[in-house]
Amino acid sequence: MKLIITAWDWLYLSAFGGGLILTLLTTPLCKRLAVKLDFMDRPADNHKGHAKATPLLGGLAMFTAWLICIGIGLGLAEKMELLQPYLNGLKSVFLPLLSIVIGALLAVVLGLIDDKYALKAGTKFLGQFIVAAIAVTFGKIQIGLFLTSPVLVWCISVFWIMLLMNSINFFDNMDGLAVGTIAVAMGLFAVVAGLNQQYFIAVFAALCCGVCCGFWVYNTTPASIFMGDSGSHFLGYLAAVTAAGVTFFSQESSATRLPVLMPLFILALPLFDTAMVVIIRTCNKKPFWIGDHNHISHRFVKMGMSRKRAVMLVHLLALTIGIGVLPILWGTPATAGIIVAQTILLLLVITALQFFAEKKD
Repeated sequence: MKLIITAWDWLYLSAFGGGLILTLLTTPLCKRLAVKLDFMDRPADNHKGHAKATPLLGGLAMFTAWLICIGIGLGLAEKMELLQPYLNGLKSVFLPLLSIVIGALLAVVLGLIDDKYALKAGTKFLGQFIVAAIAVTFGKIQIGLFLTSPVLVWCISVFWIMLLMNSINFFDNMDGLAVGTIAVAMGLFAVVAGLNQQYFIAVFAALCCGVCCGFWVYNTTPASIFMGDSGSHFLGYLAAVTAAGVTFFSQESSATRLPVLMPLFILALPLFDTAMVVIIRTCNKKPFWIGDHNHISHRFVKMGMSRKRAVMLVHLLALTIGIGVLPILWGTPATAGIIVAQTILLLLVITALQFFAEKKD
């Protein structure tokens, strides 16, 4: 069987490489800027367990690289022979794309303000709502789920973006954990979009994956820079927008409607972790937005793993679940049903192991 690499595949690789290289360049600059501006995360102010003050402008580094890549891509689009048949369509989505970029900028700014001044929960949620509303209203980000009510679709779509922004914010509790998980998710979104011939969404996802991988180099244990709330908001926003943009269900190729669940499975670990910590904090009569050590990564450490190995295990689980659900796209109803059941059982096994270890302690 001969492997054929198409022109689009090269474009995906170029987007990934561009995001990777530019983030490798912008991150050291933002590290120096963070030290100058005293944008630092100090051990006494957090629960991440690091030993020294660490720069907090990782979100700005990723956003800057991402924005430059988008600008370069749009500038080169008219000169690329491959894109000539798609230029009219590209121009027609310019305003939605601009709205998505503005939403990303506001997400980063909101996170930066929170990193510096520790916003109250209500103010933070209001800011997230505004960011999500801009993306849904003007960026045309919609989670349809076969619903016909525009109001209901709007509300679900806004909730989805806010959910991901908060989930990744909660999930960013160990070096490299959140950015590596989102890198895996973006890679899988790029694969699904490419298989469905959603070329521009695939390029977008590949770019986001490259940005994550570039920052991952500096954020892995021991992290020399943190993404901060600006980074977690940015990555959560991108994950939500990308997942909404990929078409998972197709009447031509999908045997069931189960493919609409794929974003939940690809992002299962941060979403599942968020649900668990919210339940635990609520049962303990604590505000669900206050950080603690009840996350899946912390529980793996309680089981005897080092923090680095706990993070690696989470990434492997994310990749395993994401690759495992890909056949839902084209599988028979029986195949899709078995895969969904298997994924749910895997999450239940992970939960059982975590809570068993906690009881042993």
